[in-house]
Amino acid sequence: MKYIILIVILAALFSCGNDDKAPLIADKASEQKMIDLTVDGEGRSFMVYMPKGYNNAGKMPLIFAIHGGNGTPEGMIEIADFKAIADRDKVVLAYPKGIEKNWNDGRPTNPNLLGINDVNFFNQMCDYLVSNHSVDGTRIYATGISNGGFMSARLGCELSNRIAAIAVNAASIEATSIAPNCKPERPVPAIFIHGTTDPIVPFAGGTMTSGAGGVILSHFQAIDKWIAINSCSTTPLVNDMPDIANDGTTIKQRIYLGGINGSEVVSYVILNGGHTWPQGFQYLNERIIGKTSQDMNACEVIWTFFKRFKR
Repeated sequence: MKYIILIVILAALFSCGNDDKAPLIADKASEQKMIDLTVDGEGRSFMVYMPKGYNNAGKMPLIFAIHGGNGTPEGMIEIADFKAIADRDKVVLAYPKGIEKNWNDGRPTNPNLLGINDVNFFNQMCDYLVSNHSVDGTRIYATGISNGGFMSARLGCELSNRIAAIAVNAASIEATSIAPNCKPERPVPAIFIHGTTDPIVPFAGGTMTSGAGGVILSHFQAIDKWIAINSCSTTPLVNDMPDIANDGTTIKQRIYLGGINGSEVVSYVILNGGHTWPQGFQYLNERIIGKTSQDMNACEVIWTFFKRFKR
């Protein structure tokens, strides 16, 4: 009888030891799919990329990567591919699709003329992704190029209850309606990246003569606007970034510190840079859109900035 009791005890201990050392579920492969939503009676869609191992990652940050005018989610992935970052650091990516390939960023784009509420579309995407895809609602970020950059700025102005930080590339802020009414509920850390020889979105601001047109702030007017929003110091730390590529472009970084809750504003001026994404895909000939600087990886710079902030 004593031996039977001893065997039972040993079996129980062995079983407990095995449970304590139970292996984790194997990491799942990355997953990319298109999601359909109905927003304000309109059929909308966006592509979501779930990083490798997302099933073991817990609540993950989310980056909206927003295409430019006449662009697509697939095209934005090609221009600004965050997938390596997503797999490495466990980040969910969302590449939304604009109505008629454009966004209502405040300028007279087709979605603007149609009365499309793109801010609500992003709000609904946030709801969906937080509810269905293990997204941390305090770490949602927006970046984009051109029309998508203007849209990112608008989200910073009007959706600060969801968006923790923004990065605006080859764009600034619409000047007649969005900028004057830009009063976020909370500080929104921001990066603005712009080429001095951008032939599509003028670095000096004013009236645009291409695309949907409209009136926009200059790069430094947008920086001043965001400095005021975040109550940052008006005296920046200035750095000349290394000219690693010798491609005819150079980059000057200006960091404006001391904002509310540690918020910051960062300017990247690409001397001789075009309407492009640094180290991104040269999606049109240089004669049409200008140079793509190879002196910094915009995806890495943006993510390094984003991950320091949460809402």
